[in-house]
Amino acid sequence: MESAEKIARDYLAAVEARDLPRAKAFLAEDMVMLFPGGKRPPSLEQLVTNSKGRYQRIGKTIEGVDLCPAGDATIAYCYGTLHGVWPDGEAFDGIRFIDRFEIRDGKIQSQWVWNDSGEHRLARGGRN
Repeated sequence: MESAEKIARDYLAAVEARDLPRAKAFLAEDMVMLFPGGKRPPSLEQLVTNSKGRYQRIGKTIEGVDLCPAGDATIAYCYGTLHGVWPDGEAFDGIRFIDRFEIRDGKIQSQWVWNDSGEHRLARGGRN
């Protein structure tokens, strides 16, 4: 199960660095992503494109990873806070997140994401 934590952390680091070829190396061919609002980007490229209107920059401070065996897979829950810059240039920090990864045979089968960024946008009057 230790390798599942490394896979999740290394994948998140590659996505944050926008090293999409490296990030894709961690993914199963039929990997499924599910983001807040029920959004299911069909690819990492589309995920990055979609985020451009939401943030100038975003990163994750991982506070921990909990691992759970699930048959022939391992579920890795990564949690912590988001930090970055909104499109209007205002910095943010301390927004909670959880990413749930299903990892099988060394590849990420799914990533489900929860975070409070929508709550923070509402508190800013709906501005990104």
